[in-house]
Amino acid sequence: MNEKLKIKISIADRIYPLTVDPSQEEGLQSASKKIDVMIKQFEQNYAVRDKQDVLAMCALQFASQLEQKQIEKTEDSQESLERLKTINDLLATYLEK
Repeated sequence: MNEKLKIKISIADRIYPLTVDPSQEEGLQSASKKIDVMIKQFEQNYAVRDKQDVLAMCALQFASQLEQKQIEKTEDSQESLERLKTINDLLATYLEK
């Protein structure tokens, strides 16, 4: 039986209690630290009036990184598929001889 953990995550000086699988804890802790680092960077580099603005900027940054990785993954998959087709064609040609 997989027991759930009760943890507290801090984001933007607020504490969020969560109940998670043990396998999720490390990822959540790491993510909250990355968010706080990004918040500090935005606050230092831009005139930000409100924490909500900073959090929106963080969300956009993380979402765009995720989207870019998906685009790159799709492009890599397409390239791999084309290479496999080329190899398959070469093998078929070789086996026909």
